[in-house]
Amino acid sequence: MLSRKNKIIVMKFISLFSVVRGYNIPIIVLAQYLSAIFILAPEKRPLSILLDFDLFIIVFVSSLTIASGYIINNFYDSKKDLINRPNKSMLDRLVSQKTKLQVYFSLNFIVAFLAIFVSWRAFMFFSVYIFLIWYYSHKIKKYPIIGNLTSAFLAILPFFAILLYYKNLYEVIFGHATFLFLLLLIREMIKDLENIKGDLANDYKTIPIIYGETVSKQIITFLTIATIVPIYVLIEIFDVGYMDIYFYSCLIILIFFLLRLWKSDTKEHYLMLHNVLKFLIVSGVFCIILINPSVLWHGRKLLMSI
Repeated sequence: MLSRKNKIIVMKFISLFSVVRGYNIPIIVLAQYLSAIFILAPEKRPLSILLDFDLFIIVFVSSLTIASGYIINNFYDSKKDLINRPNKSMLDRLVSQKTKLQVYFSLNFIVAFLAIFVSWRAFMFFSVYIFLIWYYSHKIKKYPIIGNLTSAFLAILPFFAILLYYKNLYEVIFGHATFLFLLLLIREMIKDLENIKGDLANDYKTIPIIYGETVSKQIITFLTIATIVPIYVLIEIFDVGYMDIYFYSCLIILIFFLLRLWKSDTKEHYLMLHNVLKFLIVSGVFCIILINPSVLWHGRKLLMSI
């Protein structure tokens, strides 16, 4: 049986885990490694990628940077989240704002310290990344369009750290990145519709607040239709193996997504649409394996021989 003091400590750890969205970090790590194996360095043996210590540092540093980004975002959004996410906000507030900042600066120091051991280029990349996340949370996110674009861009930036590491500029990479960017941008705009009350109360100038929900839905519709372009390029021009099943499935789901979008007018409706996009993004990570599923079929033998 835990003492009261220990219970408080456990609850604070849970709170901090919620602040850094610890449930997202393993997905990001998996996405980076799968991208390296199947997209960014397909000519290398998978086992050599998994055992690459410098790559491990880059992935680890990316995770810490993203975690620190969630902290500073939570720090600036604390008032807004009381309205938009009251239950999560109450849990997050078990950790003081001072402690959040201490953890934020500690994580950023560790990031800079580890990145410099990989290369000066890695150090500069993550230094700029940390600054952009802070500036986005402090200023940019309050403004329409540029805030949405910056958020989506920052979400895919960790994958460019892997790209710079391997120095491979395969065109197929930009097809995947464009599709992911569009999904993330659509999700950000859905979040704006979902969080209108909190954004309005805290003077956030989002698209639905300034131009109305109809204009916001029109832009989301355009962006959703635009996903056809990278999907077509990836399926018809490049070889994505069995991952074309995922992209065809996305097209079908996005059609129903649009039909539901135009019938939505409550926070619950937009939350459901938000979760649909989350599902597409997360399932897309696991579906990277479909590019060459034989890696799983032949197990260790293939890992050693490719």
